[in-house]
Amino acid sequence: MGWGFTPSGTGKKLLSLVVLGALFTTLGIIIASNLDFTAKTVATQISPGYPVVSDNHGNPTSPFVAVVEKVYDATAHIAAQREGVGRYHDDLFWRFFQIPQEPSMSYGSGFFFREDGYVLTNNHVVENATKVLVRTSSGYQYEADIIGTDPQTDLAVLKVKADQKINYIPFGNSDEIRVGDWVIAIGNPFPQQGLERSVTVGVVSAKGRSNLRFGEGTPRYQDYIQTDASINPGNSGGPLLNLKGEAIGVNAAISSPTGASVGIGFAIPINLARAIVPDLIATGKVSRGWLGVYLANVTEETARKQGLDAVRGAAIEEVFKGSPADESGIRKNDLLLKFNGQDVADVEQFSVLIATAPKNKEIPVTVLRDGRRFDVNTRVVDRDEYRRAHSDQFTSENDQRQWLGMELYNYTENIARTIGAEYFPGVFINRVDRGSPAYRAGIMPGSIITQVDNREIKNLVELEVAVENIKDREKAVPLLLVDPSGNIEYKAIRP
Repeated sequence: MGWGFTPSGTGKKLLSLVVLGALFTTLGIIIASNLDFTAKTVATQISPGYPVVSDNHGNPTSPFVAVVEKVYDATAHIAAQREGVGRYHDDLFWRFFQIPQEPSMSYGSGFFFREDGYVLTNNHVVENATKVLVRTSSGYQYEADIIGTDPQTDLAVLKVKADQKINYIPFGNSDEIRVGDWVIAIGNPFPQQGLERSVTVGVVSAKGRSNLRFGEGTPRYQDYIQTDASINPGNSGGPLLNLKGEAIGVNAAISSPTGASVGIGFAIPINLARAIVPDLIATGKVSRGWLGVYLANVTEETARKQGLDAVRGAAIEEVFKGSPADESGIRKNDLLLKFNGQDVADVEQFSVLIATAPKNKEIPVTVLRDGRRFDVNTRVVDRDEYRRAHSDQFTSENDQRQWLGMELYNYTENIARTIGAEYFPGVFINRVDRGSPAYRAGIMPGSIITQVDNREIKNLVELEVAVENIKDREKAVPLLLVDPSGNIEYKAIRP
């Protein structure tokens, strides 16, 4: 005996309605979700989170492929040779037995940005190099000339005479990128393993990163793009690309507890490179802008008091008399909100804007004073030219001397106000001659010497005594300096 059920007429109608409802619901879901059971959907499921496009034949592919194919052979491998340290560290020993010093090698990346053989890379890749070799994707290697270097932004320009057509990467606009945009990094990670032209993909994690420390030689001007595209040792100097195949950054550094990529990499914005590359090509060095103000970051209290919707901008703590800022009507306690049409985030970013601004041209600035916004036109002058033209402001009783390629003055309160820095006793480095011992040691103009050979230095008189004591020294002499950004650093210089 079994259980049976025979629907009545009403039950049949109800069952039919249920079936039809389920059928139409299913069709609605399919139409609304635009389901597509083609190979394209399969590819999307295989690579979740990555965009998929179609190639010329309608086959699913990654949008990164076209970019890589376009710029792959424009990325170069760079090897820099430096004077090495002798196998034996006792100088007398190796001199007596005439044991030659062994040159040291360092490796990095770079990319062609002009078809006539110009290469952009990091300064730290080629710094103090006596010979630089560039290897292209064809496997040919060329000796490169160092055209110009800039330790304060960590950029350098090289030039090769290649006997083949140069594929190059055009500059994009780093101001247009947004956090979350796709980016591609190409470089030569772990060069000892021969992993040339490795491609990694990620997004822009943040913009405007500054106040970062990378040890000795940390750049003064920082406005980094942060990315999670893998950057490892050897990637320095390689391009960071947008999906148009344009360089929007120069890969430069990582933050990592292990020394390898953990997804926090930094690239120099290409607009910063664009501003200084012409100077590097023309003169081998960078002309820095100077406005004549002493700056501080806007505090939360000041932002609330002035009615700002965010804690942003740069506060004027002092205006140097007779400076471009003074002439344009900028005053103490003003807040600078825009410079040349660009929002001012903080002092670090504003310092970059000033340093790379066009010289002796009118630049609009938005100022907030006592709750009122208004625009003024100012100009930026060449910092070094201004120093030379107003040398009396950089001297104490006209004291000045040259030492190992450095033009030195007593560091005075007047100089501190002029450069917008804190005053303390020391010797101010006004200029460093290219190719000099000081230049090779990575010493930057604007730094203040506070110790020589572990002896405290408060002025040029004490410097003279220290120099006299080491005049017969052949070993490198340690110097303690405060760099232009206020960081304390040690340098070693050979007399």
